[in-house]
Amino acid sequence: MRIRKIMAITMAACLAVGALAGCGKKAEDKVIKIGVFEPTTGENGGGGFQEVLGIRYANKIHPTVKINGEDYKVELVEVDNKSDKTEAVNAAQKLVSEKVSVVLGSYGSGVSIAAGQIFADAKIPAIGCSCTNPQVTEGNDYYFRICFLDPFQGTVLANFAHGDLSAKKAYCLSKQGDDYSAGVCNYFKEAFTKLGGEVVEEAFPDGNSDFTSYVTNAKNQGCDVFFAPVSIEAAANIIKQAQAQGLEIPMLASDTWDSNVVAEAAKGTGMDIYVTTFYQEGGSPDFDSGIKEYINSDSTAMANNGGNDQLAAVSAMGYDAYFTALEALKAAGSTDSEKVKEALPSVSYTGVTGTITFGENGDANRTSAFIKKCNTETAAWDLVREQGVE
Repeated sequence: MRIRKIMAITMAACLAVGALAGCGKKAEDKVIKIGVFEPTTGENGGGGFQEVLGIRYANKIHPTVKINGEDYKVELVEVDNKSDKTEAVNAAQKLVSEKVSVVLGSYGSGVSIAAGQIFADAKIPAIGCSCTNPQVTEGNDYYFRICFLDPFQGTVLANFAHGDLSAKKAYCLSKQGDDYSAGVCNYFKEAFTKLGGEVVEEAFPDGNSDFTSYVTNAKNQGCDVFFAPVSIEAAANIIKQAQAQGLEIPMLASDTWDSNVVAEAAKGTGMDIYVTTFYQEGGSPDFDSGIKEYINSDSTAMANNGGNDQLAAVSAMGYDAYFTALEALKAAGSTDSEKVKEALPSVSYTGVTGTITFGENGDANRTSAFIKKCNTETAAWDLVREQGVE
């Protein structure tokens, strides 16, 4: 009888301990999921991977978040939208099924626009890192972003072309069906013509890799600058073919060209190539040294960064977007996606790319861009200046 009593007491104690353990999980057992909606294949895969690197690095150095007094492990749920609008919808639906609390991405405005309604219908907020087309957030209360917009970027480029480069006639090349490149070209044209300039426009079809006819047309039309806000993959081909044809006018591009892959393609060409972008290496020494150490310590990270440790601005944007999401989670005091969305408009976070706050339509309050010139001897991007629009 005494043995039975002891066994009963022991079992009761075990059940009590088990119940307590279930009620108070350890920090490592509490998990919150953040979706990473990025292209790691397709024509924007190179830039997408560099944006993902910033997110992964941020998660590596800060893998937890305190929500309502409790520590949660942050799990990144990564999906590949494959630089394709149809695949973007599939990737977004996968993140919804994974019950993520917030989404980061995407590199590429077209895929962000395509997936926006999926996130809105599921009541999951998304934070764009570098998707600059106005349509990403227009009419969508669930899409936010931390980058500047194309109307601003296009105007900065037009002012630079007209003022610094004394351009009177500009050639603009976009990709057919691409919301991003078509949008930037449109805003550039609008601003450039207001300054009294003339614009020659063309668009190349999907899958095109031969740009000789476009370069020839720019030369024959007597253009003073060649503007092509297209993908990294297309940029490398354009630069090589422009050099082969002896194009002597400056080349302009937007944030997509701010890549070590593009700089390597330009190395040895002696061409004048300028871009607008979000971040200049050296802006945050601690971040720069930390992510470079991360890239150099991981062969996969090195490969995903294009083979060296030169920093892309989108890596810094991915990094800041991650911490902005953590601030929203803390402000919400909940893992519930709807509450995170309600908290986002009032979030303020000072990151490596500047202070991030949100204004109308969930767009970031950004008032300046970095203008860089490619150093074709060293394959690096040298700062020209930080510039806004008056």
